[in-house]
Amino acid sequence: MKTAFRLSVLAAAMSCTIATPILAQGAPSAEDELAAMRAQLEALASRIDQLEGELAQTKAENAAQDAVIAANAEAVAVPAPAPAPAAELEKKDGWSFKPRGRLMFDVGSTSAPDSVGADDGFGNEVRRARLGASGDLPGGFGYKVEFDIAGDEIDVNDAYFSYETGNAEIAIGQHNNFQSLEELTSSLHSSFIERAAFTDAFGFERRIGASITYANGIFLGQAGVFTDNFDDTATDNRSVDGRFVIMPKAGNAQLHFGGSLHYNDLGEDDATVRYRQRPFVHFTSTRFVNTGNLDAESEFGAGLEAAVVAGPFHASAEGFWQNVDMRMDVANPTFFGGYAEVGYFLTKGDSRGYKGGKFDRVKPVNPLGDGGFGSLQLNLRYDHLDLNDAGILGGVQNGYQASLIWKPASNTLFSINYGRMDYEDAVLPTGDGDTDYGVDAFGVRAQVDF
Repeated sequence: MKTAFRLSVLAAAMSCTIATPILAQGAPSAEDELAAMRAQLEALASRIDQLEGELAQTKAENAAQDAVIAANAEAVAVPAPAPAPAAELEKKDGWSFKPRGRLMFDVGSTSAPDSVGADDGFGNEVRRARLGASGDLPGGFGYKVEFDIAGDEIDVNDAYFSYETGNAEIAIGQHNNFQSLEELTSSLHSSFIERAAFTDAFGFERRIGASITYANGIFLGQAGVFTDNFDDTATDNRSVDGRFVIMPKAGNAQLHFGGSLHYNDLGEDDATVRYRQRPFVHFTSTRFVNTGNLDAESEFGAGLEAAVVAGPFHASAEGFWQNVDMRMDVANPTFFGGYAEVGYFLTKGDSRGYKGGKFDRVKPVNPLGDGGFGSLQLNLRYDHLDLNDAGILGGVQNGYQASLIWKPASNTLFSINYGRMDYEDAVLPTGDGDTDYGVDAFGVRAQVDF
C-alpha cells in the first residue's frame, strides 16, 4: 500500500513537471530543468515520509483509545464481584466477634391407648431459637454466650470464657459437663430430633463450673467441677465430672472409644432427684416412665461410649449407669440407659462429621445451591431406658426409631422421624390396669443455623 502510494504521487509530480516546459514560454536549459525536477522529487519524497509517520501515529492512538473503550465497556457489563460479608469481625488488638444462632421448628403427633388418658395427638413447638456470639479476647482468651428465646423466658445456654495454653483449654462459666458422646454432640448434628432417652432422664445439662480439656493426637481428656444450672443456682449441688476418649484411625475409618464418670453431692438435707422421660418427641409433656421424687444424698454415674465413621456409614453405642445414694435406710437403686444406632448416606461422597471427640457438622459434597441435591441420610436406633430397681418402679422404655435427614446445604436441615415406644410398668395404666403397651411418635423438623 505504501509503495503504490509513493509511485502514484511521483508519477503525478513527474507529469506535471514534464508538462511545464512544453507549455512555458522561453523555457530554461535542460540542466536547469533536471535540477528543478530533482529538487521537486526530493521534496515530495520527504513529504511522503512525513505523511506516513503521521498516519502511523494516528493509527496507534486510535488503537489505544479502542482498547480503553473496550476495557471500560467490559467493566460496566461484568462488574467485579463485591467481597462477601465477613462472618467474623476482627480487630488488630486481639478482639473478635462471631454471631451465631439456630432455629429449629418441630411438628408431629403421638398416639397412646385411649384409656391411658395421656395428652397425645398433634403437637408442635419452636424447639430451639438461640442467638449468641463467640470470639477471641486479648491475651489468648476466648468467650461464648448463647441465649435460648424459644419459650416464654430467655434462658442462658453457654456462657463462659476460656483460655488456651498449649494442648489445654481452661473454661469457666456455664458449659457442658462431660457426660456422653450423645450429650456433647451438638443438637445441630444429631441423628434424631431428640437425643437418646438416658441423657434427658438422668438430667444431663449445662452447669456453672470450671473445667480443663486436654487434647494431644488421638487422646482427649476432660475434667471439671460444677455447681448447677443458671436457673438453679440456689441449690447446693456440687459435682465432679470427667471423660477420657481415644480417637484412633483404622485406614479411612475414624474410631471412637470413651468413658465418663459423674459424682454429684446434692448437699441439702431435703434434696431429691427424679428421673423421667418423654416418648421420643419433646413437644409432649407426658411421661410414661417416671421414678417420682427420691430422697437422696448423692448420685454417681458411669458411662461407656464407642463409635465408628467409615465413608457413608456410621455406628455408635453407649451405656450409662446412674446409682442413687438414698437418704433413708433402703437399698440404693441403679438405673440404666443406652442406645445403639447405625446410619448410612444415600448420596455419594457424603459422610458424618467427627471432630474433637464428638460428632460434627455434615457438609454435603454436592449442595443444592451448586446444582446438586445435598445429602440424604438414613438412621436406625434402638433406645433403652430402665428405671426399675431396688423396689422402685419407674418403668422401662424400649424405643425403635428411624430418621431420614436431608441437608440441602451445610447449614440447613429437614428431618422425618418415627419412634415406637414399648413400655413395661408404665406409670400411666390403661383403663383395665395394664401397664405394658406401646406408644407411637412421629416428628418432622426444619432447621437452620449460622
